[in-house]
Amino acid sequence: MASTRGRPARGSTAEGTGPAKAGSKGVPRHRREEQILAAAIEEFGTRGYAQVSMADLAGVIGVTKPLLYQYFGSKDGLYLAALRRIGDRLSTAIAEAMDGATTPDTPVAVLRAVFEALEGQRQGWFLLYDPTLPDTGEPAETAHRYRAAIDGMAARGTEDLLNTRGFDDPRDAAALKHVWNGVVGSLVVWWTRHPGESARDMAERCERLFLAALGAGRAAERKS
Repeated sequence: MASTRGRPARGSTAEGTGPAKAGSKGVPRHRREEQILAAAIEEFGTRGYAQVSMADLAGVIGVTKPLLYQYFGSKDGLYLAALRRIGDRLSTAIAEAMDGATTPDTPVAVLRAVFEALEGQRQGWFLLYDPTLPDTGEPAETAHRYRAAIDGMAARGTEDLLNTRGFDDPRDAAALKHVWNGVVGSLVVWWTRHPGESARDMAERCERLFLAALGAGRAAERKS
């Protein structure tokens, strides 16, 4: 699934505010790590890997730069931790939504899973599709693995959906997967630009849009 580019503006979270500062004293390590990761997801997702420094992150979070290095080792280490947080969540949610036979309701179920996985950290989507990542190195390789896994699920889902309709041309499946990836990326970008929309709002909106696009035949199916 492509990002369809177009990163959200800073602070375009569901709550409409940036990350809370972690502070430097009196915060248990596990809680501080969570605060750092939340801020890193927002900063990297909003600005991109190349535009964010450890000094930037330390200032946003309210901790010292040495503490970030102590916890994560390097900028790559912090990016990887944030990427894995989002990538694991997304790939697991999509796999669970696709568990079992593919039906006409599966696309909306997958979209709902994507929105719910990103709820509160929707900028995380852009970590998997960050064009500013270096071409080589562990962050790029890890992002590629997540993209490949999600793309593979999209390929299987679109092929299965076409097969249920009696279409078995692999080029049809490849074309539909390309369209699907664009749809998902575009919807996530739209969502980041409308922070008042919850994951549930988006899932319901997509269900309405799919129903309208597929017409009366789909409506009759739902009633049967």
